Order: sequence, then structure tokens, then C-alpha cells
Amino acid sequence: MKKQKLNSMQEWLPFDKILDKGIIKLKDNNFIKIIKVIPINFNLKSNLEKEAILNSYKLFLKTCNFDIQILIQSKKEDLSKNISKIKENIKKENDEKISEISENYINFIKDLNKTRKSSSKNFFILIKYSPKNSDNIDIEIINQELNEKVYKIKECLARCGNYIVPINNIEEIKKIYISYFNKRKEVEELF
Repeated sequence: MKKQKLNSMQEWLPFDKILDKGIIKLKDNNFIKIIKVIPINFNLKSNLEKEAILNSYKLFLKTCNFDIQILIQSKKEDLSKNISKIKENIKKENDEKISEISENYINFIKDLNKTRKSSSKNFFILIKYSPKNSDNIDIEIINQELNEKVYKIKECLARCGNYIVPINNIEEIKKIYISYFNKRKEVEELF
């Protein structure tokens, strides 16, 4: 009986390595840079502001004449620490009315979390650069090209009211990719 060769996770992933300045080299000799978008709360804006934001966003999409990918990571909030902190305070409390209000608050949080499934979201844009000549790769030119694209996105999304943060830290890039490929909480805690 022939043994079947199992592929490792590294063989399956399209990444070759993470370079300096937050540049990710893919196995196909393309390069990626990640930027984090800290969004505005669109729902709190007036109708006029919403229209202006949507027009700015349309301009952003028209301006980006290069490959981008928008990644949204949603993570369910763990409220157990908050609840246990409230319970600790209840034990220290002498006033029964305050204890009762705190217990009601805990029940409210639990019910709200069940119905709305509290979660936090992170928004990222992945910018791709494909060098014309894959034989002669100059990292400084690649970095300059990617940074020009980052600047263009930053300018456009700033008009919408969003804040842009380029991800340059290797450890932060690893956390983003690990959390994207593996949703289990214990993996995130390893880093």
C-alpha cells in the first residue's frame, strides 16, 4: 500500500514570506500590503452627510485603478469578563438595591448578547502589486509603488471620514492572517 503524501499548511497558503515595511511576498511573485480602515459610524450621520460620504466612496472606487481586496473580520465579543467583574462588585456591595440593579444589568447584557450577537469588526484593504519583470525584483521600487497606492486610498477614504493605518509590523500581519484562516480563539492567544 502506497503512503499518501499530506501537504502542509505552508504549501497550501499563497504566501512566501513577510518582508520589511509590511510587504508580503506571494509565491507567484506578486506583493501585498495591508492597511486597516477605522470607519466612521455611518448611521449617526445626517442624510446630507450620508450622501456626501457615498459620493466620496464612489470616487474612491473609481480612483483605485489597481487590484484591492476588502476584508472584514467579525469577532464575537466575550462578555464573560465584564459579567464576572460586575458579580465581584455585587459581592462587595452592601446596598441591596444596588445589588438588584446590578443583577438586572447582568441579565440585560446576557439577553442583549443572545439577541444581537455582540461582535466587533475590523476592516482591512489588501493592495496588490504585480511587478512587470519578476526576474529583477527591487524591494524599494515595490515599496514605493505600494506606498503610492496606500496614499491614494488614504486620501480618498479620508474624504469619507475614515482613518487609515498601514500595517507595517510583522507580528500584526501574522495575527491578521492567522485570525483570518483560523477562527479558533486559542490560536489567536498563541501570538
